[in-house]
Amino acid sequence: MNEILINKKKNGMAVLLITILLHILAVVAVIFGAITEEAGGSPALLIVGIVYLCIGWIVIPGFKVLRPQEALVLTLFGKYAGTLKGDGFYFVNPFCVAVNPAAKTQLNQSGDVKTTLTAVTAQGSVSAEIPSKKLSLKLMTLNNNRQKINDCLGNPVEIGIAVTWKIVDTAKAVFNVDNFKEYLSLQCDTALRNIVRLYPYDVAPNVDTTGDGLADDGSLRGSSDIVAGRIRDEIQQRVEVAGIEIIEARITYLAYATEIAAVMLQRQQASAIIDARKMIVDGAVGMVEMALERLNEKQTVVLDEERKAAMVSNLLVVLCGNHDAQPVVNSGSLY
Repeated sequence: MNEILINKKKNGMAVLLITILLHILAVVAVIFGAITEEAGGSPALLIVGIVYLCIGWIVIPGFKVLRPQEALVLTLFGKYAGTLKGDGFYFVNPFCVAVNPAAKTQLNQSGDVKTTLTAVTAQGSVSAEIPSKKLSLKLMTLNNNRQKINDCLGNPVEIGIAVTWKIVDTAKAVFNVDNFKEYLSLQCDTALRNIVRLYPYDVAPNVDTTGDGLADDGSLRGSSDIVAGRIRDEIQQRVEVAGIEIIEARITYLAYATEIAAVMLQRQQASAIIDARKMIVDGAVGMVEMALERLNEKQTVVLDEERKAAMVSNLLVVLCGNHDAQPVVNSGSLY
C-alpha cells in the first residue's frame, strides 16, 4: 500500500460560501413559493426549496480542516481514496471517511493529547473524550516501560529507552498494521531485548559484542551511544513496513536488577579497593626508594642490608596502613 496525496482539494472556503449562498436561496425560494402558492401560483419553487433544505446538509461532512503537521487518511466505501497533508481548509467527497486505528491508543509518549468535549446538562456538566482521526506527522518520543533483561553474562539488568519517531507514509501506518502505536511499542521492546543480550553491563574479558569473533571492550555502561545506535537500527528494520521512521533511540535508565544489585555493588567496591591499594603500594614503594637514595647520597646514615630491610618494612607499614601510625621513639643507640 503506497501513499496517495490529495493536493487539489484545498477549496473548502469556496465550497462553504457556495453552500451558504444556496441555503439562503433555498430559504428565499421557500418563502416566495409559499406566498405564490397562497396566491394560487405554482408550488414548484416551494418544493425545490424544501427539498434542498432537507438534503443540503449532506455536504457538511466533506469539509476538513488541517493544522500544520497533520494528515487525514480517507476511504470511500472501503477503498483507499488518498491522504490529505498540509494545513488548510479542504472539501472532499462527503462520503469519504477518515481512518485512524490508533486514535484511541494512549502510550507513554509525547503527542498523545486527549481531546475532551464538555457538555452542560440539567444534571451538570458531562465530559467526553473524542478520539481524533487525524494523524500527527510531528516528531514524537516514546518512553517505554523499563524492562528486566539478562545481559550476555546472564546478569539481570533493568533498562529503559526513549525512541524519537515520526510517520513518513500514512497509508502504510494505517493499512499495513492493525495499530501502528502498539506495533511500534512492541517492536521497541523486542529490539531492546535482542541488542542488550549481546552486551555485558560492564567491561568483561573474552566477550565479543560486535560479532567479528574478537573480544572487545563493549559494554552497556561504557558504550551507551553504540548500543543506542544498534537499537535504533534494529527498530527501524522492524517498523519499515508501518511507514515509520526512527530518528533516535537513547538509553534513559540502566541499573542492575534489585536481586543482584547489592552483590554487584560489593563487587564494584572490592574492585575499587583493589585499584586504590595498587596505587597506594606503587606510591609507597616509590617513596621508600626515594628515601633510601637521598640517605645514600648525603651519607646522613649508613645502614647495612638488615637495617635497610627493617626501614623498608617500617615505611611500607606506615604508608600502606589503614590507620595512622603510632610513632615509637628510641632514646637509645641505633644498634
